[in-house]
Amino acid sequence: MISTSVSTTWNNFLIKENSSQYTKHDLLFKQLINEFFEEFLEAFFPEFHAQIDFQHITPIPEEIFTNLIDGEVRRLDIAVKVKWKETDTLIIIHIEPQSYEQKTFNNRMFKYFSLLYNKFHKPIIPIAVFSYDENWEEDVFNMQFLHLKVLHFQYLKIHLRKQNWRKFMKKDNPICCIT
Repeated sequence: MISTSVSTTWNNFLIKENSSQYTKHDLLFKQLINEFFEEFLEAFFPEFHAQIDFQHITPIPEEIFTNLIDGEVRRLDIAVKVKWKETDTLIIIHIEPQSYEQKTFNNRMFKYFSLLYNKFHKPIIPIAVFSYDENWEEDVFNMQFLHLKVLHFQYLKIHLRKQNWRKFMKKDNPICCIT
């Protein structure tokens, strides 16, 4: 919300606008998940949490990808290299917080997946963290021609607003405050 104040100086009006108090939710989620990555997986993906060796975590610096055709710049939010206990393999976990509905989100997740795979050639677990009210239920990106299914890409998702906060109330996990 912008508030204004008006003062008169010699027949001119001076208007001062205070800066907006808008909170950038995606940035806050990014900071929270980066700080409490292990706790995030423990709270929302316990099956993955049990398989990761947290002694071998390497955050991937913020990746910036530019579309060479239209010049659009995209920043990958969270990507972390981890060691999978069972196979001793390095994998990448990509987490993308999303605070607003975007009809092309599936396409974007697939693009990020493709770019990460092309750069690192490692298995990737893609996760979307939705923090808005809309009922976005899609978690796939498909490509097909006639009856030929060329591509089926699926990512994991969490709808924070659909989580029952009572489930997390007594957990001793700081990431549970986001529900």
